[in-house]
Amino acid sequence: MTGMSPQPAAPGAASPDDEQLIASARRALGIEERALGALSTRVGPGFAAACRLCLGCQGRVVVTGMGKSGHIAGKIAATLASTGTPAFFLHPAEAGHGDLGMITRTDLLLALSNSGETPEVVALLPHLKRLGVPLIVMTGRSDSTLARAANVTLDVAVEEEACPLNLAPTASTTATLAMGDALAVAVLEARGFTAQDFARSHPGGSLGRRLLLHVEDLMRTGAALPRVLPTAPLSAGLLEMSAKGLGMTVVVDAEERILGVFTDGDLRRTLETRIDVHTTTMGAVMTAGAKTIGARELAAEAVHLMELYRITALPVADANGRLVGALNVHDLFRARVM
Repeated sequence: MTGMSPQPAAPGAASPDDEQLIASARRALGIEERALGALSTRVGPGFAAACRLCLGCQGRVVVTGMGKSGHIAGKIAATLASTGTPAFFLHPAEAGHGDLGMITRTDLLLALSNSGETPEVVALLPHLKRLGVPLIVMTGRSDSTLARAANVTLDVAVEEEACPLNLAPTASTTATLAMGDALAVAVLEARGFTAQDFARSHPGGSLGRRLLLHVEDLMRTGAALPRVLPTAPLSAGLLEMSAKGLGMTVVVDAEERILGVFTDGDLRRTLETRIDVHTTTMGAVMTAGAKTIGARELAAEAVHLMELYRITALPVADANGRLVGALNVHDLFRARVM
């Protein structure tokens, strides 16, 4: 717990050296790795049946479990909810004190119990039977009370816990979490759940911004656009760059079609040649074949293009190659897309 001092070693016990600590970690990881490897052989018709129950659920998937299984249940519920399956965690001990009303006839219960005999979870069975709510159980004992009552049982048994005393839930909770992830992934794929669907349930996160924000949401338009004709003198281009603050100006023809760009890098290279900024035209110094992006492209694609070509700004073009906007790395940073 926060604020508690580490427990001292037992009297007379030698302090472990680095090799002992590393060996303990590797032993624990090896046990958990074997536990996960054993799960794949148990994924069969029963697992498919559990997926179909989730897909056919008209309400919510209610996930429950006590103790460490309760923590895993909360994570599985969150994963389901964020991947297209409405779900929430129900604390089984609170269920008997009013929260039982959270389960409706259209719901599905997913119960986690390594022993399959957790009293608080077993106590839910009569209520589920009255409502006719389907039950999926993840347990380490297929002959347990919960397993016998379930419509579908998913076997998450492990040979041993990573705990050297074989007591603390470690490998068993890892196996249960992995099975929950497998269930969520199989169901989301069956639903045709897309990255955009995922982003809509995470609008406040960086992933949501990357998948929901489009170039048109961030680009500068109208008078804020730096643009000059190819016949304009370089001095006019420099003034346009300075006034608009994008680190470039776009060179366009009379119909706003993009001919090229002139950037800060072009300016440095041009000044090294000691040309006359008043007589040299923008068409003579611009970079033709400029990289552009469409307004409906994801802002994340603008990030990709800038990183790929090592540029800091992009003109935005319509289907006919006309200038409709522009944006730079600062616009993307402000939107927290990169």
